[in-house]
Amino acid sequence: MAERRRTPAGALGPPDAAATVTARSPRRELKGKGQRTRRALLLAAEEVFGAVGYHDASIVKITELAGVAQGTFYLYFAGKRDIFDEVVADLNQRVRHAMSEAARGATTRLEAERLGFAGFFRFTAAHPALYRVIRQAEFVSPQALRNHYETIIENYIPFLSDAMDTGEIAAGDPMVLAWSLIAVGEAIGMRWILWNEANEIPPDVFNEMVTIIARMLGGRATDSLENVERHDVSRGG
Repeated sequence: MAERRRTPAGALGPPDAAATVTARSPRRELKGKGQRTRRALLLAAEEVFGAVGYHDASIVKITELAGVAQGTFYLYFAGKRDIFDEVVADLNQRVRHAMSEAARGATTRLEAERLGFAGFFRFTAAHPALYRVIRQAEFVSPQALRNHYETIIENYIPFLSDAMDTGEIAAGDPMVLAWSLIAVGEAIGMRWILWNEANEIPPDVFNEMVTIIARMLGGRATDSLENVERHDVSRGG
């Protein structure tokens, strides 16, 4: 029987083909100008929610930034809460895609984690609203917050499970490990990117984080730590 094995494709698994669509979003298929208009509204909402917060944000501010008539907004979204939920789902899909693309060439689980988290930090530096919007969701839309994390975990677990099955990392509960790894990455990003308003994690901090992750993974990942290339996270190499 062939060995069951997935090629590590990034810390959060392969990218989704499309962003998650919330239950309240319009279901009609958009093409051309409609897609561009909706995208402009989402990006404007991301910026507004990140800058002033949900409660001080308004549809007027969002449409003005997007260059869209206020009435047009309601062709795509039911209201402010609806577009907020869509921003959360959109950020979720984009950050997972960024991590998966960054780790596409990984050949080991530890290398996938290193490259994937480098991709996460680059995305966070370019999109600080990721942290701000997700934290607002705890109070504005708890279900959107839960969907965000559960989608990440669901895509993460199969890769950790496969690595456990092959002995590449230590056996254990892949769900607990997934949550733990996410917690490490989020905390490091918050401290050294969001709070420092920096564009990258200091290389020594990143390399220390990779060492900690190797210890968390255990198994052969610990033995291979010396072979993991140290690098400047801003380049992702």
